[in-house]
Amino acid sequence: MLTARSSFEAHLYMDLHPCACGSGDFDRRHRLEQRGDDMVAVYEGACRQCGTTRRFDFRMAEEIPPPPPAFGGSQPSQIIDPGEFLEVAFRIAESTGLRLLNTPESEHRDLRDAVAYCVAAYEEVLKFIPPGQDAVPADAFTSEAGTALYRRDPGKFARDLLEMNVKNARAILADIDEVSPPHTPQ
Repeated sequence: MLTARSSFEAHLYMDLHPCACGSGDFDRRHRLEQRGDDMVAVYEGACRQCGTTRRFDFRMAEEIPPPPPAFGGSQPSQIIDPGEFLEVAFRIAESTGLRLLNTPESEHRDLRDAVAYCVAAYEEVLKFIPPGQDAVPADAFTSEAGTALYRRDPGKFARDLLEMNVKNARAILADIDEVSPPHTPQ
């Protein structure tokens, strides 16, 4: 059974594993079940494209998850590999970067959650680097997509580059907070 460290991680896993028809969109109904000593999160629903019932069962990690948008605690994911996290971070960084460039500063607050999610994804990649090493090792990649990304450019998984990505994304968050303060209820 899959072990998820948080509901954010479970949702990302489901997003990364589309239906056989190719659609990742399904009406996710969620419930928790106690199975022996394990708390299991069950997500199921019909694929919006083909109607196939999709179901995912996740044993929830015992560690209390950090608040969203974090995917989990200090240990690396057991269900999403570093290449998948990096691809998600790149995709969000690219789309939000373009939107930040093309929207007035007063609207940047609307993109804050996406940038925070990007930071969390970059931080997840760093968790795969063993102590005393400078990069994610090749054996950390378990998915086809992650392995392909690593093979194309293993340098993307160097600690210094990943830390720079986190630093830059955090700077964007700080800038959003400075130029586009939260909306205050009136």
